[in-house]
Amino acid sequence: MFTGALAASYYGTPRTTMDIDIVVKVTRENLQAQLIKPLRKAEIRVNSERIQEAIKSGFKIITLQDKKSPFTLDIILSESKLQKKAGTILDLPTFYQTPEELILSKLRMIKATVPKKRALKDDVRAILRYTKVDVKAIKRQARRESTLSIFESIAT
Repeated sequence: MFTGALAASYYGTPRTTMDIDIVVKVTRENLQAQLIKPLRKAEIRVNSERIQEAIKSGFKIITLQDKKSPFTLDIILSESKLQKKAGTILDLPTFYQTPEELILSKLRMIKATVPKKRALKDDVRAILRYTKVDVKAIKRQARRESTLSIFESIAT
């Protein structure tokens, strides 16, 4: 499932980055078959030990390098059911993180970033402008995550 700038571009205003962000539902048991093997087939540099360390650490974010380009792939590992929405990219069917979950993840990133990244705020504004979202649900979760004031400052 796509997230990050690619998903923000899908829901809001297009922008480019040098990476692709995806969320993958994976467990330790299916890691080799469902993640490592397909990544190697796609010619992404894979370090199995670093992936195992990321899972054990609880951080669960892995950055991998494409073998043929300067682009990177950021993989966010999840063991829970993914909240996703069907969409397309280059006329191919795919899935994106829901706009509500994407906004919440952007709010968490803004909260953790010093200085506050303008692109993240611009993404939230564009998603709110061009996509129907459940603002009440975003506010409820943002209140729980102590990001409501950030959301309100962006949404006004």
